[in-house]
Amino acid sequence: MSEAAPPPAPRRRRRRGALVALAVLLSLLGAAAWGAHAAWRVFTAPGPLAEAVQIVIPRGGTERIAATLLERGVIRDPRAFAVAAWLTRGDGPLRAAEFAFPAGLPLADVLRILREERPVQRRLTIPEGLTAHQIRALLERTEGLTGEIPAFSEGELLPETYAFEFGETRAAIIRRADAAMERALSEAWAARAPGLPLASPREALILASIVERETARAEERGKVAGVFVNRLRRNMPLQSDPTVAYAATGGAPMDRPISRADLDRDHPFNTYRIRGLPPGPIASPGRAALTAATRPEATDFIFFVADGSGGHAFARTLEEHNRNVARWREIERGATAPAARTPSAPSGNRP
Repeated sequence: MSEAAPPPAPRRRRRRGALVALAVLLSLLGAAAWGAHAAWRVFTAPGPLAEAVQIVIPRGGTERIAATLLERGVIRDPRAFAVAAWLTRGDGPLRAAEFAFPAGLPLADVLRILREERPVQRRLTIPEGLTAHQIRALLERTEGLTGEIPAFSEGELLPETYAFEFGETRAAIIRRADAAMERALSEAWAARAPGLPLASPREALILASIVERETARAEERGKVAGVFVNRLRRNMPLQSDPTVAYAATGGAPMDRPISRADLDRDHPFNTYRIRGLPPGPIASPGRAALTAATRPEATDFIFFVADGSGGHAFARTLEEHNRNVARWREIERGATAPAARTPSAPSGNRP
């Protein structure tokens, strides 16, 4: 019986080629698996940031964002960041805003924050009783706000805390504060007590601004407002020292005590020389002062003066008021006897 003939040469070559191809494929699959594992570790491993930071992410594309994050220590490799951002581009665009980044943040979470998290909410507080001059200075020095400050009137903005994002305009803050004051004044006026000697919401705003500047004590606002309402009903001058200071400075801070010349000055805001309310607000009153002006405490008091404890002594008669003033003078002399000091801002009705 004869031996079998060997397979044709082309068949052997095809078999060897298949084996080589399989070996290469297996090698590539192994390398890909190792590469995918390494990439996943880069994507999910803790980042280099040592402590939490807030960073303003600029406009300008992935490269500029990566440079900012590298400079602030949030990421290690801007190239890895760019590749990861491209591979996950279906999750949304990277946003330019201010974001908070916790320490050790993985690259995956860095991208998530840039795409999904709410930007940092900054806060601007306008304290009660500031003048337009002071509010303007506050807006100018508030970091994160942009743009010019449009003109606004005295008492037009409601003292409150306003949240904003980095890059918001000062004009936008003013619009919000203006609208807030309109709402607050409208609500206070709608709930006003009957029979007030106030003809309009604006007159309530003017009175509230005086109350705001006269006392910072919550428990006194209604009583102080009641004194001024009683004086308005009697056609008596309000004799409010803060209006005298406003007449002297136009709303700028006053760095000296009120003088006799200030009291005697002929000025529409000097309530020692005019009767009734001044022509406009002297500051921005808060909600509590608006409530006090529209729902004042019902009393017989027509005088008050500082009592030395941060509050005021109230009186129904001039005789009683003069005794309160004498006590206040004694307190002033005793407080300034050891060493000269700048007197506190005057408050209340003078004898």
